[in-house]
Amino acid sequence: MGRVRLDLAYDGTDFIGWACQPGRRTVQGVLQEALGVLTRADPPRVSVAGRTDSGVHARGQVAHVDLPSAAAEDPLLLRRLNGLLPPDVRVRRAGAAPAGFDARFSALSRTYRYRIADGPEVVDPLRRDVLSRTRPLDLAALRAACVRLLGEHDFAAYCRRREGATTIRRLLELDWERDAGGLLVMTARADAFCHSMVRSLVGAMLAVGEGRREPDWPGSLLTLDRRAGEVVVAPPHGLVLEHVAYPPDNELRARQDVTRAVRVLPGGEATR
Repeated sequence: MGRVRLDLAYDGTDFIGWACQPGRRTVQGVLQEALGVLTRADPPRVSVAGRTDSGVHARGQVAHVDLPSAAAEDPLLLRRLNGLLPPDVRVRRAGAAPAGFDARFSALSRTYRYRIADGPEVVDPLRRDVLSRTRPLDLAALRAACVRLLGEHDFAAYCRRREGATTIRRLLELDWERDAGGLLVMTARADAFCHSMVRSLVGAMLAVGEGRREPDWPGSLLTLDRRAGEVVVAPPHGLVLEHVAYPPDNELRARQDVTRAVRVLPGGEATR
């Protein structure tokens, strides 16, 4: 067997997220099905850097899969795999993974962007990765709301808690800008994100951008140990996984140990 790294892009509109669900169309499902046809065997399991939700897109998703050596070393693997996939999923690169590579646990960070058209002059009906809003948003207020959220915190207020999983995350970058086409773009980069965290952050900051909340409100929610009912989760179609960063090859195994380690905030209980 040989481990293969896959770099993926997909339009999430017609998928019920990444993870396989019986009888439903998922990115993992169609990818594993294609790999099963390619290897003429049971579909192999594909592991991914970030399990995107229903309707969320990706330009820089990373996955790995263990294949029989003949398939893993096939120079035509990329072409053959894309020939079996639907047009809303593309494998951009496929090749032998370095020793110690794990798409999820070797990752240093994930970068997401959320795009918003807050005026009719910037709405493009051909784009399916932009949220359209009828009210203009205050860019300065949005940027001010980011400050208290940066760093390592318990983001329980912004996450759907899962049994045995931690909601402690380190937010490395969070900012808004207006791009050359007039869209508002939020960039969020963290060591990892919990379920619905990015869209919940967007939802909280939209309330600030519309003037319904003060800029310090999203940060004040970090004191909660439960999901904040006041936060409306933003729609999924404006969110794109843009990039996953990894350390040098000789640090991949060590990074897995760091990622799997117990997380704890000062004075708090240890969680993973």
